[in-house]
Amino acid sequence: MNDKETTGVLLLNLGGPDSLDAVQPFLYNLFSDREIIKLGPAFLQKPIAFLISSLRAKKTAGMYSLIGGKSPILDITAAQAEALEKELNQNTEYRIQNTENPLILPGSQFPVLSLKFKVYTGMRYWHPFIEDTVEKILQDGIKHLIVLSLYPHYSKATTGSAITEFKKIIAKVYTPTRPSPVKGEGEGGSAIDIQYIDRWYDFPPYIDALAGLIAGGISESKESGFEIIYSAHSLPESFIKEGDPYLEHIKATIMAVNSSLITRHSLQFKWHLSFQSKSGPVKWLSPATDEVIIEKAKAGVKNIFVVPISFVSDHIETLYEIDILYKELAARHGLNLKRCRSLNVSKGFIKALKELVLTKINQTVNLPSLDGRG
Repeated sequence: MNDKETTGVLLLNLGGPDSLDAVQPFLYNLFSDREIIKLGPAFLQKPIAFLISSLRAKKTAGMYSLIGGKSPILDITAAQAEALEKELNQNTEYRIQNTENPLILPGSQFPVLSLKFKVYTGMRYWHPFIEDTVEKILQDGIKHLIVLSLYPHYSKATTGSAITEFKKIIAKVYTPTRPSPVKGEGEGGSAIDIQYIDRWYDFPPYIDALAGLIAGGISESKESGFEIIYSAHSLPESFIKEGDPYLEHIKATIMAVNSSLITRHSLQFKWHLSFQSKSGPVKWLSPATDEVIIEKAKAGVKNIFVVPISFVSDHIETLYEIDILYKELAARHGLNLKRCRSLNVSKGFIKALKELVLTKINQTVNLPSLDGRG
């Protein structure tokens, strides 16, 4: 890595409609992706996607109209990118210490590595599309790029789809006068050194940030005796049977968070895992969050604390599905539902993203520690 060059960080996310008029084309893009769901034979994927998106557009637009007339995901992801860039550039010099090298005397240090960062956002299904952002990255002359998926838990339907799309684009957007952007491929050699962060479900700073929000949310409530419901975005069961690690990752995150809540925050609680946002006729992961809410009410539970475990920002699934639908459902059954605040641009979460990037850079320079200097 050349310490005089800017390191790019590309945050990959789902995207969402930025107006009510954008709902139908956004849904079309979503259902056109065969990594999410196969709609008949491949040649019928897009025609069927158009039909489904047209049929669902009015109802979905009604949901978005209740949360501000658009998805908040672009604004939040842009704010995350801005906060991360600022945090990364606060300390532009990092001292690297190789304590394991026998040729280095105790206390000796490598020269300070000067780093500068620029953070970009690329969306899978709506503006700014990954393709547009890649072109901007190339125009900016970025030579080292870290592609960071904002899905902590890997699934072929989320991170897998986004990174596959990125790789397709990066391989085709250069011209004969522009060297291949893929390391070691094409005439002209490497133009960009690309690294990927495609899963971080058990990364300690992320666990700390999430556990802190949960503990803070519970402590702010006047009620007591909350049972925690970890609500994850559902997936077709077939994905898991085919080897998708998403469910395993979700459970690992919950175990790590629970350990932190018990040992660091001195909380005792009952917890449950459930799934939301399923669509289509296939069999999805269960139990469904709405079913668990009703089950808890029948069992005499009075207070539930819903943690949107697989999400790092607010969107329709938190602001509409949990805050409106599930809250109303809980109230009808005599339950008080409180939702954990989303990670969004919380200080702990931005710090976690920063540590993810620095850890990846440390792997690049192949040295055992990378410590901030300021």
